[in-house]
Amino acid sequence: MVKVGIIGGTGYVGAELIRLLMNHKEVIISGISSVSFSGQDISSIYPIFYNITSLICTDEDAVIEKSDVIFAALPHGLSEHIAKKVLDKNKICIDMGADFRLSDESVYKKWYGKSFDLSELHGKEVYGLPELNRTKIKETKLVANPGCYATSIELALLPLISKGLIEENGIIADSKSGVSGAGRALSQSSHFTDCNESLSAYKIANHRHTPEIEEVLNSASLDKKVKLIFTPHLLPINRGILSTIYTTPKEQINLVDIHKEFTEFYSKEPFVNVLPLGEVAKINNVRLSNYCQISLHYDEDSNKLILISCIDNMIKGAAGQGIQNMNILLGFDEKEGLNTIAPAF
Repeated sequence: MVKVGIIGGTGYVGAELIRLLMNHKEVIISGISSVSFSGQDISSIYPIFYNITSLICTDEDAVIEKSDVIFAALPHGLSEHIAKKVLDKNKICIDMGADFRLSDESVYKKWYGKSFDLSELHGKEVYGLPELNRTKIKETKLVANPGCYATSIELALLPLISKGLIEENGIIADSKSGVSGAGRALSQSSHFTDCNESLSAYKIANHRHTPEIEEVLNSASLDKKVKLIFTPHLLPINRGILSTIYTTPKEQINLVDIHKEFTEFYSKEPFVNVLPLGEVAKINNVRLSNYCQISLHYDEDSNKLILISCIDNMIKGAAGQGIQNMNILLGFDEKEGLNTIAPAF
């Protein structure tokens, strides 16, 4: 059995990792760390684990020492030093945060307000979107797990961008996420009375997933000119992302042909489902699963190809995709531990 440790095991992503890994046939959870809850049983923080696991929050060095694979489920700026400790011991690090998602240090500094702490590590990572980088993931020891919004938008656009079928400048992505996307730390916007019975845009024109999406799509692009207008919104639900993406085809299109491009592009992907024409992707169809569901629509009057992409932000947008990356890297069945589907209601 592979021993898996989680640094930052008491945040939402950490808790999802524990929940999913407990049902993984090839691994055992060797330890979890937490600064805020050091010494406490995980069930005292998340009662769902009561009488199911007795994991105690310890320090990060102890977790690294007794683990083969380490998930770093930390806010940005805290994972580089964890990654160095892990790589120095020739172990595997899967960073669930943003520290390794951007390859250009100047872009990272612009959006995150700081330079890389350990520049020598950058370039060793592989961006962990399996549908794009599966072969590279198999060969690395450092995975940069994608952002949640980035995952939903990239998966919708990759078939079009890679074939040069749409104008790359001026793509509009309108995304809506459940409040778990804001993390477990308390904030004004996530107070019940602020988010309940409401819908609000935030970080308009300056969300940090914007450069991540542009970098990834440009890596797959023929023209390398992808520019995105991205506006995220906060939904009064616990989990899920729905992205509505507006694109302009370069030439007049037949939606049946575009649908065929998508189904062929994702024909061998275990977690991407392209819906039949006329169907509409929705959050309930992917909730609590590692699936991405995409639907295609065309407005002939405006010549806009509209994509709807839905994921569970905590699973395909975070913990599930991290486990999918681990499975690929270790040669396990890619779906191991991730076989759940959304409840019917």
